[in-house]
Amino acid sequence: MKSVYLETSFISLLVCRPSRDIIIAGNQQITREWWRLRRQDFLCVASSEVVREASRGDSGEVRKRMEILNQLPILAVSGDGERLSSALFGTGALPPQGQTDAAHLALSAVAKIDYLLTWNCRHLANVQILERLELEATKLGWKLPRVCTPAQLMGDLSDETGSDY
Repeated sequence: MKSVYLETSFISLLVCRPSRDIIIAGNQQITREWWRLRRQDFLCVASSEVVREASRGDSGEVRKRMEILNQLPILAVSGDGERLSSALFGTGALPPQGQTDAAHLALSAVAKIDYLLTWNCRHLANVQILERLELEATKLGWKLPRVCTPAQLMGDLSDETGSDY
């Protein structure tokens, strides 16, 4: 069974209030469809970094995020994870506020996770940034997970959902 690291943006869109923004609302719908239709096909995990991020904000929203996270195995930060995270961040490919993004990639790589599921297309699901980070990870002997959005990991479910992702 393939493994999936559920990054904070996935967890947030899974449980947050419906958005009036049409793009965000669409992403919410895809996220909920993935959770309903695909999660059983994967070993889904998160990390202590996801828990830390998901613990911030409105207490009602935090409670909903924690209900999901309590169902998942949680990866802990390790020495290897910290070293890889520092190296990835040190490439300069991520902006100053991207330290957590480096941690998500590092923790999932060290745990040998197959996919990192995210809606963070600015820093994580960004091919140009990932090219630079993958070079650094490979140089250090690690393989980054395939980073994708829920729409990209939906599989062929057009008959089940009534739409084509």
